[in-house]
Amino acid sequence: MKKLVLPFAFLLVTSLSSYAAPVDVNSADADKLAKSLSGVGPAIAAAIVEYRKQNGPFQSIDELLNVRGVGSKMLERNQKDIVLRSKIPPQK
Repeated sequence: MKKLVLPFAFLLVTSLSSYAAPVDVNSADADKLAKSLSGVGPAIAAAIVEYRKQNGPFQSIDELLNVRGVGSKMLERNQKDIVLRSKIPPQK
């Protein structure tokens, strides 16, 4: 019985530690983005924050493709972990 418990416990801990809560790309700092999104390191996270400062909040997840270093595969891989809670409605 002990032989089965150890692998199960390891699997449980590793699966829980790899779970990341969704991150709001319009309010998260670079450190939070790098820790929360797969394939996003400090440089890309800083580029996301800088793009947001220069252009305002992201209106759609696809707008992240305008950020240098963000590609379609990375965006697809993280789509379920990205939210836009603090977007500003477009001007009429």
